[in-house]
Amino acid sequence: MRNYIAFTKKELLESVRTYKLFIMLIVFFVFGIMSPLLAKVMPEILTAAMPERITVALAEPAAIDAWEQFFKNISQVCLIVTIIIFSGTLSSELSKGTLVNLLTKGLSRKTVILSKFTSMFIIWTISYALAFITAWGYTMYLFSGAEIANLLFSIFCQWLFVIFLLSVLLFAATLMKSNYGCLLITFSVIGALGLLYHSAALRRYTPMFLAVNNMPLLEGTVEVSSLSYAVAISIICSLILIIASVLVFRKRQL
Repeated sequence: MRNYIAFTKKELLESVRTYKLFIMLIVFFVFGIMSPLLAKVMPEILTAAMPERITVALAEPAAIDAWEQFFKNISQVCLIVTIIIFSGTLSSELSKGTLVNLLTKGLSRKTVILSKFTSMFIIWTISYALAFITAWGYTMYLFSGAEIANLLFSIFCQWLFVIFLLSVLLFAATLMKSNYGCLLITFSVIGALGLLYHSAALRRYTPMFLAVNNMPLLEGTVEVSSLSYAVAISIICSLILIIASVLVFRKRQL
């Protein structure tokens, strides 16, 4: 346990020294602000872009429009930034030889994997919480009646989906020797989940179900209970992938 805590602290400190933590915080903070702001000014932008002879009646922006922008930004730009930031979670240290030195001095490979996942978990959670709190506060400021049903559960679903992807990324890192290989496997999994989602019989059992139903949850067109299978499967798959990462890394030749 002492080695686990020490190595986790080392990982978090390394994220500060390499500016990974700051990049994540800045990106998520910016998109947390931009989401309600874009929702507020989008009708004016569209009106200004229209030719003078064309008049289009646009609905008054509401809080739910801000959250639509939020989930769109997180699932697109912020998700890609997160995956790229963590893509070198093992390969960078192995290429420099720093991790090899620690392992030869008695640090267990299990500790390495668990500490790396813990640091990714903490950084992602802090960054996402910052984006959510920023978006929530600014939405409350810009829009009246900003209370939205199922908001926290919808936030949880998107958070859990990325946790699942981080476990995929970590497992890929134990298999591949380069950042590009990790990215290839992770984005391939995302693509495969997208294909499975198009199956009416399977979609409710896939982690992708958590990522695409954020707005339906807020609009009340999807019941919270309908996501219970996707939540359970995402948690179980994440745990399996972490265990598999430990087992594979134990046998990997450095």
